Amino acid sequence: MTKPSLPELLHAAVTAVGGTERPGQVTMAESVAEAIDDGSHLLVQAGTGTGKSLGYLVPALAHGERVVVATATLALQRQLVERDLPRTVDALHPLLRRRPEFAMLKGRSNYLCLHRLHEGMPQDEEEGLFDQFEAAAPTSKLGQDLLRLRDWADETENGDRDDLTPGVSDKAWAQISVSSRECLGASKCAYGAECFAEMARERAKLAEVVVTNHALLAIDAIEGAPVLPQHEVLIVDEAHELVSRVTGVATGELTPGQVNRAVRRAAKLVDEKAADQLQTAAEGFERLMELALPGRLEEVPEDLGYALAALRDAARTVISALGTTRDKSVQDEDAVRKQALASVETVHDVAERIVNGSEWDVVWYERHDRFGASLRVAPMSVSGLLREKLFADRSVVLTSATLKLGGDFNGVGASLGLAPEGTEGEDLPPWKGVDVGSPFDYPKQGILYVAKHLSRPARDGDRADMLDELTELIQAAGGRTLGLFSSMRAAQQAAEELRVRIPEFPVLLQGEETLGELIKNFAADPRTCLFGTLSLWQGVDVPGPSCQLVVMDKIPFPRPDDPLMSARQKAVEDAGGNGFMAVAATHAALLMAQGAGRLVRASGDRGVVAVLDQRLATARYGGYLKSSLPDFWYTTDRNQVRRSLAAIDEAARQAEAE
Repeated sequence: MTKPSLPELLHAAVTAVGGTERPGQVTMAESVAEAIDDGSHLLVQAGTGTGKSLGYLVPALAHGERVVVATATLALQRQLVERDLPRTVDALHPLLRRRPEFAMLKGRSNYLCLHRLHEGMPQDEEEGLFDQFEAAAPTSKLGQDLLRLRDWADETENGDRDDLTPGVSDKAWAQISVSSRECLGASKCAYGAECFAEMARERAKLAEVVVTNHALLAIDAIEGAPVLPQHEVLIVDEAHELVSRVTGVATGELTPGQVNRAVRRAAKLVDEKAADQLQTAAEGFERLMELALPGRLEEVPEDLGYALAALRDAARTVISALGTTRDKSVQDEDAVRKQALASVETVHDVAERIVNGSEWDVVWYERHDRFGASLRVAPMSVSGLLREKLFADRSVVLTSATLKLGGDFNGVGASLGLAPEGTEGEDLPPWKGVDVGSPFDYPKQGILYVAKHLSRPARDGDRADMLDELTELIQAAGGRTLGLFSSMRAAQQAAEELRVRIPEFPVLLQGEETLGELIKNFAADPRTCLFGTLSLWQGVDVPGPSCQLVVMDKIPFPRPDDPLMSARQKAVEDAGGNGFMAVAATHAALLMAQGAGRLVRASGDRGVVAVLDQRLATARYGGYLKSSLPDFWYTTDRNQVRRSLAAIDEAARQAEAE
C-alpha cells in the first residue's frame, strides 16, 4: 500500500475536527514536514483561525518518531489533549495503519502527592508531623478545600491539579503536593508504586506525542537532569512566550521568610552548632533586607556580599550535617529531611550564584507591599542557553500568531539565540521563517485607530483626555469593549471613573473575580466591558459581538525602572546596538500584536482596535510597531471611528434582535 500523502492526512484530520481547510494551514503543514525531514529549524507565524495545531500535529504524527509539543497556556494543553489529538489520531489511524499514543507531562508539583496526603506535611514550628486535615477548621476555606482534595484523591485517575474543578487555592494545593527537590523518590516512598507523577512519566515514555509546558521544557534544558523522554522533534506553540518562561525558570530569589523557613526545617536535624551558624547568617541577611531599596545592584554591596557568603557557608555546613544526624523524636524522618534539604539547598544555590557574580546575571532588590523585600537574580539573556540546549540535537518548530515583528523574524530569532535568517556558520543553527498569513480579511474586518489628538502620555500622569476619549468610544460601541491597560493602577482608575460616568455599561475589572469567570461574564453580555492588564493582552478568546472594540491605553513599553529589561537594553547599547529598539520596542510590539489579535477571532467579526497613545502615529518607532500588527484599515480620524463603531453596534443589535 502506498504511503498516504500529507494533503490526504491533513484533509482527514480537518474533516474529523469539523474544520475547514485553509491555504495557510496547508502551507504550514508542508513547511513543518520539510523541517522535520531535513532536521532543520522553522519559525512559522500562523494568524488566528489558521488551524495551526493541526498544521503541526499532522506532519508530526505522519513522521512516526517521538514528538514533544510545548505550550505556554493550560487552555491550549487541554485543547490538544482533550480535543485535537484524540480526533486527529482517530482520523489518521486508517491511513497510517497505526494508532499513535499521546500523553500530557507536567512538573511534579502539578500532581497530588499521596505521601503528603496520607502522612501529612512536615511542620516547621513543631515536632513531628502535622495533619493538615485536623489543623484546618472544616468551616474555613482552607479546611473545605483540603476535605475536597481528600475526596478527589479517591476518584482521580491522574492526580493532575488542572483536572480538579472548581480549583483550590495555592495554599491548599501546597499542603498535598511536593516539588521535585522535596520528593522522596519512587523507590524510597511508601506510595511510589501508585505515584501520579511517576505514572505520568511512564505514560510519556510510551507515547509518540508528549504535550508539556514551556516551564518543564526550560527545566529539562537548564537543569541537565532529563525530565522529558528522548525525542526527535520539538514543537513550541505560543512561542512568543518562550523567552519569558525560560527566564522565569532561570531566576533565583531569596527572601527573609524563605531563609527563616529553611532554618526552622533544618534545626531539628543537625547539631546545635550548625543550626546556630545558619540562624546567625539568616538574622544578618534579614537585617540588611529591612533596609533594601528596590532597584538593580550593578555591583553587590560589600555588606550584602558578606551576608550572602555567610548564608552560603552556613547552608553548606547544614547540608553536610543533615545526612548524619538522627533525631528519634522526628516521625517520617525521610520526608522531613528531604523537605529541609530542599529548602537549605535553594538558599545555598542562590546565595552562591550572587556571591560568584557572573557578568551574565542581573541582580536586584524588589519590595512588595505584603511580602516585604526580596533579592533576585536572573540571566541577562537566555539566548545562548536556548541556542545551546534547544537547537542542538533535534528539529525545532516554533509557532505563534505573533513571531514577525517589524516585518521580519530576526527580532524574535535573536531572542532565541538564532543568527539573522540566512546567516551560515559552524555553530549557527540553520533556520527559516515562514508567514502563512491568516484566513481573515483584516482590512475589511477591522480598523486600527490611533488617537493622535490626545496629549502624550506621561508616566503616572493624569490622563483626563484619555478617559474622555475612552468614554466616548465605549458609548459609540454600545459597550462590547476589552480595555487593555499598561498597568493595574491605570485599569483600576479607568474602571472606577467609567462606572460613575456611564453606569449603563457594566465594567468588569481583572482581580475582582477569577479570570475564567470574568471572560465568561464578558462574553455573555454585549453591553459589558472588561478592563485589565497583562494576562488579558493574550488570554482572551471572545469571538462575536461581545468584543468589537479593543482599547490600549498606551504603548506597553517596559517600565524604565524594570531592572532586567533596562539591563538588557544597556547590554545591547554597550555592544554597539540600538537597545531601545532591540528590547523595549520589541517587547511592546509583541504585546501590541497579541492585544490587537483579541479583536478578530472569527470570519464574521468586525471592530476597532483603538490605541490611545499619539506616539504610534508620531514617533519614529511607530512604523515598526504598526508593521507588527494585523493589516487593519488605519485612521486617526476620531469622527470616522465613532461612526464606524456606531454602525457595527447597530448591525450587532439587529442580529441579536433577529
